[in-house]
Amino acid sequence: RRGQVPFTPPVSIIVPAHNEEAGIAATIESLLDTGYPAPLEIIVVDDGSTDRTADIAWSYTGIPGVHLLTKSNGGKPSALNEGIAHARGDIVVLVDGDTVFQRDTIGNLVAPLVNPRVGAVSGNTKVANRGGIIGRWQHIEYVIGFNLDRRLFDVLRCMPTIPGAIGAFRREALESVGGVPSDTLAEDTDLTMSICRTGWRVVYEETALAWTEAPATFRQLWRQRYRWCYGTLQAMWKHRRSLAERGASGRFGRRCLPYLTVFQVLLPLFAPAVDLFTLYGLAFLDARTLALTWLFFTGLQALAGWYALRLDGEPVRTLWVLPFQQIAYRQLMYLVVIQSLVTALLGGRLRWHTIRRTGTFTSPVPHAGA
Repeated sequence: RRGQVPFTPPVSIIVPAHNEEAGIAATIESLLDTGYPAPLEIIVVDDGSTDRTADIAWSYTGIPGVHLLTKSNGGKPSALNEGIAHARGDIVVLVDGDTVFQRDTIGNLVAPLVNPRVGAVSGNTKVANRGGIIGRWQHIEYVIGFNLDRRLFDVLRCMPTIPGAIGAFRREALESVGGVPSDTLAEDTDLTMSICRTGWRVVYEETALAWTEAPATFRQLWRQRYRWCYGTLQAMWKHRRSLAERGASGRFGRRCLPYLTVFQVLLPLFAPAVDLFTLYGLAFLDARTLALTWLFFTGLQALAGWYALRLDGEPVRTLWVLPFQQIAYRQLMYLVVIQSLVTALLGGRLRWHTIRRTGTFTSPVPHAGA
């Protein structure tokens, strides 16, 4: 895109919000404080909030381009579809109500849509509340796991997820799949897979930064990841026919679904056995050899982490928490996958789990590289 005339079409921004009073003001203000030169339309959809979310959003409606829609609680997909139906722009940006943009984010996010074959763009989600150990672990996971994966999926043209925190969509692409689906708990993954299967390109834009508030406690983290994992399993099962189809759908299915199956399902299932064998070995086998092996693989992960952090412009000193992540955080994620699979196999139903916000954005947000 270097050297091209800037692509700055009118943009409609949809912000679904349910009980987001702790952060909705910061979200709206960050969207207003933008360097984007074209007209912006900001639509906040209050999805039956029981707190002051609607009142706070209403206080901004005197600003040109800011609108508030209120509806009874129907879930995030219904709120998104309500906002999309009222949006006037052909480019629609979807933003969570706990997310803050930088001044250049919108321009960077929509720039890849200058290519008429691109139907959607994933931005780069950053953890804002990374001060504690749980926040640092999630920060590493976002950079090393999610964002490094998105670079790979971009190259392979099989992006499975545009995060709910930041994504730009061509209205035509949204209409081609019937809008945001509501039959899984991972509507962002379900929507992205559907768009890929229709033949639209879905790309990753690393310079489009969005700061989000991650869960601050283990309980909140468990609930969020349980929903994410279960919803991803639902989406994979829903789109399983793409494995045998031809054309764009088949290319997506055969490239993406096996990868997700291996790295997000099978490896987490077998990983606890490795941990148990390690503990057994420390007690009954050559502990020195096992310790050196563990250090070797941790070193490889640290090397991959160093590379991912450098790509994202993040300081590499964060890697000091990586060994502790291998001891505690990793096992938590394995248990989440196991519980999600058991729930799915038993035919259980999982309801949407809301996350309690702590108001991270009442203080300044860190910048990449800081």
